[in-house]
Amino acid sequence: MRKEESIITKNRKTRSDKKKDVKPTVSVNLKRCIERLSFITGIPIKDVVEIICEKGLRSKSVIDHLSEHFRRDFQYRNTLYLGDFEKESLQRKRQSGRTERITTRFTQLTYENICTLAYALDVTPTKATGILLDASVHNTNILNAFVKSYLHTQLDQNRMKELKQILKFINQNNPYQEEISWFALVSKIFDDIKTSTHNVKIAINHWMDNKK
Repeated sequence: MRKEESIITKNRKTRSDKKKDVKPTVSVNLKRCIERLSFITGIPIKDVVEIICEKGLRSKSVIDHLSEHFRRDFQYRNTLYLGDFEKESLQRKRQSGRTERITTRFTQLTYENICTLAYALDVTPTKATGILLDASVHNTNILNAFVKSYLHTQLDQNRMKELKQILKFINQNNPYQEEISWFALVSKIFDDIKTSTHNVKIAINHWMDNKK
């Protein structure tokens, strides 16, 4: 009897590598941006959110931005951010415009890091995830790194070199102050060819061949 109870108890234990589901509420525009990233790369939405949030947690510029809202102390590597409980809590602050839920999953370690961030912000982990995602997506370096690393897995060295030259040319001749990102370039490519293909390699090769 004890042996059977032992087996049942063992089976009921939560796997240490099991991911934690989180469903933050975000602006419709942010969700559409994530959906577009998912469409372009072929990476599931929940994984796109997970990757970007993890990059955000490792980005000092993102943490610097979020520190403006820290109500409790937060340690990031060798930097200690001092919290101020006089600051307004973001928990009850409503987002402007339409919002929708977006689903993601985190490893136990990432979820614990988000819980630490949530404690500093004085919000729930779900709310902290939405805040982190928004701050990370608005960080050009993170979006660039995400799209560029994916392109490296899809395009050969010569195609990547050509694409870099195109991006350099666009930015050198861009009349606006804001620099065009890799994400913006790939989005433009998909818009220009007006195709339903989900294969980024085919789409980019087709677009570049037409430019010759």
